[in-house]
Amino acid sequence: MKTEETQCKATDKCCNATEEQMAGIRKAIDLYVEAAVKGDSKIAEAAFAKTATMSYSDNDTLVSVPIKVLFDYYDNDCPQEASYEISACSVAEDAAIVRIESKFGEAEFSDMFSMVKDGNDWKIVSKIYHLK
Repeated sequence: MKTEETQCKATDKCCNATEEQMAGIRKAIDLYVEAAVKGDSKIAEAAFAKTATMSYSDNDTLVSVPIKVLFDYYDNDCPQEASYEISACSVAEDAAIVRIESKFGEAEFSDMFSMVKDGNDWKIVSKIYHLK
């Protein structure tokens, strides 16, 4: 059953998503950020698909790794202050592309997530980032 779309809010930058979709998307991203704040990868595991990947460019070379690399970072190099703001997203029923501007410690990032709805939860299946 299709639900009514929410009115566009400047803070969401996701005009084609319902309130329910945005709540689920934010829940997953909140877990991703909370894991860094608390230094606990177990928190982030609930936000990611088991087969999720993380990709980035290192000296103009594509690097793609299993999401476990991010989890190891949380467990070894955190806790730290972290924050984010959704800067853009597009939702097509049970699939979404979400971009956030984030800060972890002193480092600032543009993070892009491919997300898919899994039952009642949204899962991040791919994280791509750029270090500003």
